[in-house]
Parts: sequence; C-alpha cells; structure tokens
Amino acid sequence: MKSFRKELIIHTNNRREYVNITSEVQKALTDSGIKEGLVLVNAMHITASVFINDNESGLHQDFETWLEELAPEKPHSRYHHNGYEDNADAHLKRQIMGREVVVAATNGWLDFGPWEQIFYGEYDGKRNKRVLIKIIGE
Repeated sequence: MKSFRKELIIHTNNRREYVNITSEVQKALTDSGIKEGLVLVNAMHITASVFINDNESGLHQDFETWLEELAPEKPHSRYHHNGYEDNADAHLKRQIMGREVVVAATNGWLDFGPWEQIFYGEYDGKRNKRVLIKIIGE
C-alpha cells in the first residue's frame, strides 16, 4: 500500500467563506499515482471545516444564514470562550459543518455521487490556513 500527503494553503478575504477545493484534491490524487484507495481531506484549524455538498451559491447562502442563526457572531459577550479572542461562533460553526471528509478513489478519480463536491468552510478567516490531503491505496 502507498500513501501520499499534501497540504493546501487557503487564504480567504472574508471572515466567513466557502471555497470549492475539489479540483485541488483531484490533482493531489492524480499526482499521488494511487488508483484505488481512500482520500482523506481535513481542515487543520479549529475554526474551519471540510464538507461535501452541491456547488450552488443559493445553498451556500443558506448555510451562512442557518449557521448565523445557530451561532451568531455578535454580540461577542454572549460566549464564555471570547476574551482574548472573539471567535467562539467560528468554533461552533465548525463543529456543525464537520472537520473532514473521506472519498473513495476509483480508477484514479474521486468517486462521487451526483453533484457532490468538496468544500473548505472558513468561519474566522483573513489569514492563511491549512488543509491536509492524505491518500492511501494502490
């Protein structure tokens, strides 16, 4: 069995943003030379997520609206975590959206269902963050 590791660096211009990373993950799979196996993609920061869903802007706005209703950014004073930082809402949003995804690799391709794509969700951005891609297989 072989393994391959790659890190993506993602910098968002907004505090909260969704970035489609499907093509970067497919490129890593191609570069790995692995044809059959599993691809793990995970956010390496506790205020960011990786998830699979549809690449539709209305849906992304629905995520934003829903998450802001569940864990509003302000007032910062509503959260016990906030003191030195003001990002408690980002930690909660990440918890809901998830840390990682695993996708099967089949014949060198990400083996998705219809409309599935991989997204990086940022909830406390405007700085560089890392995403790990780990591929195992043959």
